[in-house]
Amino acid sequence: MTTLPDDLLINAADEVTIRQDLTLVALGKRPADFALRVGKLLDVHGRRWHEDQEIVFRGRRIAWVGPAGAYTGTVKARRHEPGLSAVPGFGEVHKHIESSHLTPEYEAALVLPRGCTWTCEASHEFSSVDGPHNLEFWLTARKAGSPAKIFPLPGSAVPPTAYEWGGGHFGYDEQRNFLAQSLQVAGLDEVMDWPAVWNAENPSYQRLWGMIRATFEQRGVVEGHAAGLRALPEINAFAAAGIASDHEAWTPEEVRDKLRRGLFMELRPHSLPDIVKAMLEDGLTDWSNFALCTDDRSASDTLKLGATDHNVRLAIESGLAPEIAIQLVTINPARHMRVSPWVGAIAPGRYADLVLLDDVQTLSIAQVWADGQQVSEGTRYIAEVPQIDWPDWATKTVNIQRRLTAEDFAIPAAPDRTSMQAALLRPFHWDDNFITAELPVADGQVQRDASRNITKFAIVDRFSGEGKVAKMFWLGTGPRTPDTALAASLGHDKHNIWVTGSSDAAMAMAVNALTDLQGGWALVREGKVTATVRYEVGGLMSCRPAAELDADMQALYAEGAKIDWMYEPTYSPRWWPGFPERLSFATLTCAPWRWVLVAPSPLAPEGFVNVQTGATHPAVW
Repeated sequence: MTTLPDDLLINAADEVTIRQDLTLVALGKRPADFALRVGKLLDVHGRRWHEDQEIVFRGRRIAWVGPAGAYTGTVKARRHEPGLSAVPGFGEVHKHIESSHLTPEYEAALVLPRGCTWTCEASHEFSSVDGPHNLEFWLTARKAGSPAKIFPLPGSAVPPTAYEWGGGHFGYDEQRNFLAQSLQVAGLDEVMDWPAVWNAENPSYQRLWGMIRATFEQRGVVEGHAAGLRALPEINAFAAAGIASDHEAWTPEEVRDKLRRGLFMELRPHSLPDIVKAMLEDGLTDWSNFALCTDDRSASDTLKLGATDHNVRLAIESGLAPEIAIQLVTINPARHMRVSPWVGAIAPGRYADLVLLDDVQTLSIAQVWADGQQVSEGTRYIAEVPQIDWPDWATKTVNIQRRLTAEDFAIPAAPDRTSMQAALLRPFHWDDNFITAELPVADGQVQRDASRNITKFAIVDRFSGEGKVAKMFWLGTGPRTPDTALAASLGHDKHNIWVTGSSDAAMAMAVNALTDLQGGWALVREGKVTATVRYEVGGLMSCRPAAELDADMQALYAEGAKIDWMYEPTYSPRWWPGFPERLSFATLTCAPWRWVLVAPSPLAPEGFVNVQTGATHPAVW
């Protein structure tokens, strides 16, 4: 019997050996391992169903597909599922596994029963925390035996802008090396820093174009993030730069404009229904330049909504034929990401990853198979989760070598002043100018004003060991309850610690609790730590089952419900009031942001900077 490579990681030498063997198995000249016979099988290439089909496995791959009884070789074992319809394992064209807050092996156990067998990992989250170990991190779970396939795309946003630092720095050399190391590296993660793409004066221009060059050289895909790009000159320029896709389109009009300029459209659930309905009304019949994507979804939300299956059901409910909706999570993303030799279809040479449906229209999943083995029964994961002892480089990432105090969050006033002008931001503030307000001074410090929904917000550097703090006042963000604060190490995309609070002492207490946890969430209410959630891997993820993490999150939400949270009802009613979890996205610095708060850096010593222009400004004056 021929001994095959382990086939968990894709490399060119092993790939040749595997395919030489598959060729002979397909011809019946070598025995196959298994044959699965199904009632129907969807050919995603032609969007056609075929009755009574057999899929022949050799190891983790498919060797042969065709009518039941037609295979001429010998098979060691067989199984017949006449009532089930087979479709390819679902794939994610753009997803941040880190946003599940589970390590990859536990995220796989969550999403595999929901149909997702492969993911193009948009890795600027862990990359920004530990760039040098980026590729090793994403291949570890697969190497340990996880049946989920991860195709990492190293982050373009490392750092997100030139005004941020720490954790990693990727340029031409790093991207070239990542692509050379593994065939599983599919390209360059979403290019978000649009000013650094078009403006040669931007301090990130050379770094970012170096990464794009390295990706072109090795024929990878340059993924995009075109949030806020609506003017035709900008859309044309974005496409001209060689950026291949956008997952940030919110309206049908935006999709029409970007699709016409050749961008591959990756639809997220929040805008998917309106876009699908509009495209159908337009008479669109060619959906080959579309895919569905999850982007960010927590384990708690996946337990409630589903994974990739949720996206497909939403597309079907919006009027798309099931066969097209399935193409949008199988062959379309696989072709776009140039990984179709391995995933995206039930076809020879691909991994034996299948979703078996007992009802196609409702996308009711009976079983999921991955690597030629059944891994789920309904939504229950039945395979073994590999036990990984993550090393210190993954679990010791909150590097603050001191205890913070209230003084770290104080904002001193100028001498002999009874009030000061203050710069204000609010969550998702995309205006050209920041807000200003006059705030009172007491005991030499500029004060919050809860009566006007003005509280304090800070970013704490967790990479240098010094715990540098940038602080300012924000509008409608945090707690009104006295001596209360909320802190998290999940702060897209740099993932320094952010904290908002009604007192400086409470803010210090929350950050110190996070340092002890090595990341996650910390809630202080009325001077006491009342809830924590640990994200001990990268300060982003936890190494445990989804249900355990969700239980901690529900406890955090319950404690959060006891707090009076500020919000601006006329500004973002979709995200406020209540526990302000969306603040973890309010530290983004990519387009369409202008004024932002970052940890103190050489180009932004106080942290308050306009990432479009590089201008800085004091928090008070």
